[in-house]
Amino acid sequence: MRIRPRRRAAECPLRRILSAGVVLALVVPAYGCRIELDTPPGAPTTWPAAQARHWQWQWQVTGPLDPAVDAEVFLLDPVAATAAQTAELRSRDRRLVCQVHVGSVRSVDPDASRFPAAVQGSPGRRPGSRWLDVRGWDALEPALADRFRLCRGKGFGAVALADADGYASRTGFPLDFDDQLLFNRRLAQLARSLDLSPGLVNDVPQLAALAPDFDFAVNEECVRLGQCAKLLPFADAGKPVFHVEYTGSTDDFCVTTVGYGFASIRKERTLDAWREPCPLP
Repeated sequence: MRIRPRRRAAECPLRRILSAGVVLALVVPAYGCRIELDTPPGAPTTWPAAQARHWQWQWQVTGPLDPAVDAEVFLLDPVAATAAQTAELRSRDRRLVCQVHVGSVRSVDPDASRFPAAVQGSPGRRPGSRWLDVRGWDALEPALADRFRLCRGKGFGAVALADADGYASRTGFPLDFDDQLLFNRRLAQLARSLDLSPGLVNDVPQLAALAPDFDFAVNEECVRLGQCAKLLPFADAGKPVFHVEYTGSTDDFCVTTVGYGFASIRKERTLDAWREPCPLP
């Protein structure tokens, strides 16, 4: 089943169009309202299987963006990243992935008011956030679709779904494994309908079930947690696994993760510009 996002015309007071791959003008509200933009060049992002073990990547969501990092893939915050920054990265053939929190909302998010109180539960992982009731698709889909549209409007070709594992936490709702599977699959379809390549952040227990639905995985600390083998359904299918450790030496964990075929780096938990990559195989 292909999910087609609802369209509501003239909700945004400011709309600009991308045409023929040239930015004529771009004013993108931060999660504020629906935007209708042409597909940016290179979207959705493709991930050639022959390259799966050889990507160099960067994950930065805090601090001034460093576009000079020696990486081919940039995982960024779509609100903080500007259209000028993403255009500059695309001009150098960088693949752009936006990080979208699909299972939680913060009170300071520009679109917080679009998530009804009935679907907001217990405090989430991030300060000031609350888990969402992923069973309420009809209530959540319009705002989440606009979060994806923001990514597309700024020139991202892929989206990484964060907080897509609430069923494993105390959300305040009786969520189970199957509730989360259905929600994540719907989001993958929604991303594809908007010309975005879908990726999954963590949610390790569901990776095997969701591998056919997603194009790549992003993982935190599989070495420290002893979970790396559970990411093999992606690696074995020729899909990139973008992996980060926050402790330990690259001299130690790279031996394991490069052997598995992951693209691995060491980062600070703040996810600022600093990174230490593993050598490519």
